[in-house]
Amino acid sequence: MFTRRENFREYISYYPVVSAILLIHLVLFLLTNLPIFPNKHLLDLMIGVNLYIVEGEWWRLITPIFIHGGFAHLLFNSFSIFLFGPALERILGKFKFLFIYLITGIAANIITLLIEPLTYVHLGSSGAIFGLFGYYISLVVFRKDIISQSNAQIITTIAVLSLIMTFLQPNINIVAHIFGFLTGLIIGSLSESKGKKIISSYKEEWYYLKQQLRHTKKPEGKSIIIWIIIFGLAIIGLLSQ
Repeated sequence: MFTRRENFREYISYYPVVSAILLIHLVLFLLTNLPIFPNKHLLDLMIGVNLYIVEGEWWRLITPIFIHGGFAHLLFNSFSIFLFGPALERILGKFKFLFIYLITGIAANIITLLIEPLTYVHLGSSGAIFGLFGYYISLVVFRKDIISQSNAQIITTIAVLSLIMTFLQPNINIVAHIFGFLTGLIIGSLSESKGKKIISSYKEEWYYLKQQLRHTKKPEGKSIIIWIIIFGLAIIGLLSQ
């Protein structure tokens, strides 16, 4: 589910929205960093500044989702979308996937505006990425027919670890991470529950996870590899700041 075996042409054909997002990331990074362009002016025009948003520059709720502060920041966020975006785009369809990506990123920026001071400045697609994680968790709980147990364990572990790392890394928009995740979780739960009781379903899932942890003795080889990948991603996240 999260292993990419497509070639370049197949990847673009199968996942057009993810491909477009990655292309926008790269183009805007070049425009805002290469000196042959008016990079500082473009960055100042698109970066999220709460004061300017309050004064009517509403597009700053959207444009920060697609710009990044450095190459490591761009690489980590783009890699996360490259890895976790395709499966969700195929499950939801390109239009619903794009809606989830944008609405969770915008919601994260709106909550940032409401909670952080007017002088607060932010950029990056992390809020939208955490929105995808939140939606994945709703699929883990309500759509076991389309997410296998092994993939559910992978995405749950990565989502939890990413939330933990949010509080351990410097210069992180914690508000965007948390509320992007919650927005994706809420939308996904409402969309995928299909008549099931939401709170009761999450309680059952939590009980199931506790039982698994309690009865797990020796980790399988695959589990060890998964954890190595997860900690590798965590280290990349630390180095990107």
